[in-house]
Amino acid sequence: MGFDADAELDRIHELKRLRRRRPYWRGRSQLDPYTAELLALYDQGATPADLRDWLAMPPRRLTVHHSTVSRWLRRTLEQRQADRQADRQGGR
Repeated sequence: MGFDADAELDRIHELKRLRRRRPYWRGRSQLDPYTAELLALYDQGATPADLRDWLAMPPRRLTVHHSTVSRWLRRTLEQRQADRQADRQGGR
């Protein structure tokens, strides 16, 4: 066999396509590693804007939009409430 230009070109195109694809987090948030700290700040009265500013400060330097923090906070608080209710019902 010799050099197959069509196959090589297809391989190059496939590699370029894979490189262009944006990463998908598959249910994990960039905020998840900071859950304990974010919830503690929120419980002390921090707003989503305050949380976003905290995430942007060193050493975290995580830049996210206000809506990202708001959605994450809503989901996390709902999960926390559901967990607490399940604990109460399990203890009866």
